[in-house]
Amino acid sequence: MNLVSIRVITDDVARLVRFYERATGLRATWATDDFAELRSPSGTLAIGSTRTVPLFAPGSARPADNRSVIVEFLVDDVDAVHRDLTGWVTDFVKEPTTMPWGNRALLLRDPDGNLVNFFTPVTPAAVEKFADVAR
Repeated sequence: MNLVSIRVITDDVARLVRFYERATGLRATWATDDFAELRSPSGTLAIGSTRTVPLFAPGSARPADNRSVIVEFLVDDVDAVHRDLTGWVTDFVKEPTTMPWGNRALLLRDPDGNLVNFFTPVTPAAVEKFADVAR
């Protein structure tokens, strides 16, 4: 089994796509006004409108209501990402910090309040763990 994508449901697809394009440097592919994807070599962030929810099951997802999932991006230099996003991102949750498991991490919120983590492995064990993941 392979994880193909993470989907975020929002009331404003264009706003969230603009945010993630700016934050990641990835360009979105739009299928419709209600659905876009930002693809990387290792996975896809899909962004769907609340208008798509009834296609799955009415009421099964609500926008801006997440308090348990963190969208994570592996980057070459988390401190450079922080410098690039400073003055543009309005809600940094945690400045770049080296975590006990060996990643240097930056935690912020997207415009819908979803947690987003940019991280760079910095210890030998963490670097080895992510050695084969495309960046």
